Amino acid sequence: MVVLNKIYTRTGDAGETALGNGDRVAKYSARVTAYGTVDELNATLGLARLHTAGTMDSQLAAIQNDLFDIGADLCRPEMEKDAEAEYPPLRLAPTQVDRLEAEIDEMNKALTPLRSFILPGGSPAAAHLHLCRTVARRAERLVVELSGAEDVNPAAVKFLNRLSDWFFVAARVCNDNGATDVLWVPGANR
Repeated sequence: MVVLNKIYTRTGDAGETALGNGDRVAKYSARVTAYGTVDELNATLGLARLHTAGTMDSQLAAIQNDLFDIGADLCRPEMEKDAEAEYPPLRLAPTQVDRLEAEIDEMNKALTPLRSFILPGGSPAAAHLHLCRTVARRAERLVVELSGAEDVNPAAVKFLNRLSDWFFVAARVCNDNGATDVLWVPGANR
């Protein structure tokens, strides 16, 4: 249970922050940078949701919750000590990755195959989803980098990898199922 009675604590004034297990680390540590970028992705997703409705918005709301799950997962190092924790740490589950894959497959059914790369843009929703896609890729790179040095839940890496694909397909859906995608024209301005 999270209780936030006081928003500022002054405990980070010297440039350190607490991880989920209580360890204090520099605010620029690889772990904090990774989950901070996941938080940034969640904020960009909040902007995208201003331009969506219905099923798409419901799916994006679920993804926002999943991103908080990833943040909780990443802020808790040493997965091998999960059994010793006072409260069971929240870890992203492979079923969350499976759900993304099923949604990608369903959305992709209505789309014609691409014969060109797409420029980010089109509708406001699609433009915002393309921004989410690029932030998701950056978050994924940072989490993969972290996993090279520290313990990271493999499901979190898979989720972020699949999520950027989800945003790409969803952007096409928001562009009239790809009909209004902005196509790249190689060398158009030579």
